[in-house]
Amino acid sequence: MATRPKTIALKEADPTMGLPLLHQHAAGIDVGSAEHWVAVPPGCDPEPVRSFGSFTADLHRLADWLAACGVKTVAMESTGIYWIALFQVLEARGFAVHLVDARRAKSLPGRKSDLLDCQWLQKLHTFGLLNRCFRPTEEVCVLRSYLRQRENLVAAATISIQHMQKALAEMNVQLTNVISDLSGTTGLAIIRAILQGERDPNRLAELRDCRIQASQEEIAQSLVGSWREELLFVLRQALELYEVYQQKIAACDAQVEAHLKGLPSKTAEDALCRLPSAIRSRARVRRNLICGASCIASVGWT
Repeated sequence: MATRPKTIALKEADPTMGLPLLHQHAAGIDVGSAEHWVAVPPGCDPEPVRSFGSFTADLHRLADWLAACGVKTVAMESTGIYWIALFQVLEARGFAVHLVDARRAKSLPGRKSDLLDCQWLQKLHTFGLLNRCFRPTEEVCVLRSYLRQRENLVAAATISIQHMQKALAEMNVQLTNVISDLSGTTGLAIIRAILQGERDPNRLAELRDCRIQASQEEIAQSLVGSWREELLFVLRQALELYEVYQQKIAACDAQVEAHLKGLPSKTAEDALCRLPSAIRSRARVRRNLICGASCIASVGWT
């Protein structure tokens, strides 16, 4: 009777075996919304893996523990926005923080199932197998926050314009068929006059700007509709929201201009072209506002 050959389970080789230790005092952090898991090199502490909360006091306790373990450099994943506060605390405490793309860390082969994410990050960082994500300077990060807020406000103002267009369309006021921009000079002037009680299409059409291609008669024909009270209420609120967003956008523009004054001057004119046109037009008038705009170009904003 023939016997089956015995199969020997081959142990998977550790891909990091034989690699030089580039960061002997490295730690790995698995960032989360409510807690952070931290791993330090074995031997630095009887409990090399610990969990810390996300409150500010917890972040400082985390930094104290890393310092007590002799950690010099830390690798952490860029998870959502939860890494920002921890990154700032660790960087202020003097640690060399390597911000890592989580997708790249998980794609590396050789991870064992019994390792936590923080342990895997610590191991990879020890051998220098993790690429650091780009992190701009603090001045550019501040400017980027202002510009992102401005972008959000512009998007919200666009939604208000869409609400105005819908309210007019439901009243069969086809103003958008004869003018290209409802938020332009002619569109806003006509909407404000409608909300003030004007219903005569000919008098409303007299508010036409001279740059409008449509004739006054065409505009007057488009302004004949059914003036429903509930839709006028929607139109009024949409216009009020739009005007509020315009005020907030102007405040953002002023904040950006003030921040640009403190940035170092390099090749500013080229980078200034990447800013929103509303900011760019004012900054060109004030030559001292173009300083430091090369820092913006390095981030790659369009």
